[in-house]
Amino acid sequence: MMRPTARRIALVLLAAVLVAVHYARQLPPRVHSSATPAPAGAPTDQLRFGTLLLQRCEIGRRGFGGAGTLEAFCAAFDVPEDWDSPSGRHIRLRVAIVRSAAVHSDTDLVAFLDGGPGGAATEDYPEIAPALEAVLQRRAMLLVDQRGTGGSNALACPTSEAAAADSVTGEPQDNASVRRLLQQCLAAVRSHAAPEHYTTTDAIRDLEAIRVALGAPQLDLLGISYGTRVAQQYAARYPHSVRSIVLDSVVPNSLVLGSEHARNLEQVLRSLFARCSADEHCKQSFGDSYATLYRVRERLRAQPQALSLRDPSTFAPLHLNFSAADLATIVRINTYSPLTAALLPLTLHEADQGNYTPLAGQKKLITDDLGSHIDNGMELSVICAEDADLLSARPEDAATLLGNDQIARIQAACAVWPHGYRSAQFHQPLASALPVLLLAGERDPVTPPGYAEQMLATLPNARVLLAPGQGHSVIGAGCMPRLVVQFIQELKPRALDDRCLRQLGDVPAFIDFNGASP
Repeated sequence: MMRPTARRIALVLLAAVLVAVHYARQLPPRVHSSATPAPAGAPTDQLRFGTLLLQRCEIGRRGFGGAGTLEAFCAAFDVPEDWDSPSGRHIRLRVAIVRSAAVHSDTDLVAFLDGGPGGAATEDYPEIAPALEAVLQRRAMLLVDQRGTGGSNALACPTSEAAAADSVTGEPQDNASVRRLLQQCLAAVRSHAAPEHYTTTDAIRDLEAIRVALGAPQLDLLGISYGTRVAQQYAARYPHSVRSIVLDSVVPNSLVLGSEHARNLEQVLRSLFARCSADEHCKQSFGDSYATLYRVRERLRAQPQALSLRDPSTFAPLHLNFSAADLATIVRINTYSPLTAALLPLTLHEADQGNYTPLAGQKKLITDDLGSHIDNGMELSVICAEDADLLSARPEDAATLLGNDQIARIQAACAVWPHGYRSAQFHQPLASALPVLLLAGERDPVTPPGYAEQMLATLPNARVLLAPGQGHSVIGAGCMPRLVVQFIQELKPRALDDRCLRQLGDVPAFIDFNGASP
């Protein structure tokens, strides 16, 4: 629905394009060393926070497209699956602490709340760790795999059924096939979980229980994408547990997930391709890229392409079909990052000339890498409980790249998937005097800057920082890390000098596979 981590998207998709064109060598994964050396005299293998005893562990993800691993301290935390029936089944949540570099760190903890829905914090944190390295000079980082993800009783489907679950928000199958495969997925998940208890509301109760077990420190909430919904729901229910809030690529409480994806993407595509038309070299090379996009889509609707290419990660011969739905998914994900967005005029031009390989190579990576790191059962548990019944097709979106198909697929899937509880206040705007920092990318195709701006009406101690030319998830852009650290330290959003962000801007369009024009 709202796939996280534009950094991984940029790395993976750029590699896919270059491999598809040049059959280049595989890029090695980036591995970060721990940013939190143990203070003198501290135990080397254990860490105690409140009543929790954590053991030294490795977090993150190895392999192509991953950000590598980090050293941390981990524990399994027991909670009731149904908080209203604590005598029933219990599940274990994976909790990790990335220790502060300070011998005597500040008592509050920074809690990273992952996106998705369906991302696991302990797997994805290394991707944003460089942006938060300065935070660790004073504070420890709290990571919790939200229930249903990663090491917290993941709602993972068998492979074929996982493809069906992913088709709810990605490539469509017919609704009858989706329902049949989701019923099989649900049967597998039911062996260890009741999916109706894997909502945002359940997750914030977990987080509060973990905070209390850690000695009841205040939390500095740091949410990205869907994680901003978790942060708002937690702050509304447990305001005294929160010291500050950073919301990157914000999902306002009032937003129904999926309702505005089509129009938001269309606005960014028009802006992106207008910049190409305004640039002499880009326009001369590619003409009207917006018209090209829709010309390619119509050809693929009439006749999907059967392609042969090299697998972008194994380089083995690969045969796949490339459809209009694939095109829509790949174009949308490319717009998350300014680097991959800069490739679109070129790759669409290649497709228009009959060379679909630069786009098609990305299909395999999106399926293998990005899709495999989202637990789609949990994603459905969230969407079906919190949004599905509020979705309705918009006639004015029918002709857009995404159209209304996604809404129809969500509703078809949620006719099968169990529905959890949503309070009457769930979609009410967060009203709070807490210090809040809202980060927005100027060209975010899924959570545009207007979402952050509208939240200011009920947040008197809040400030929006706009990252010019950037897409989705901007915490690592330019001087943004320094501003975030300053905010967490001082809690004065209006005192931040954001002039350094003006150095950011649009990435020039690639004229060929060597880069932009001189």
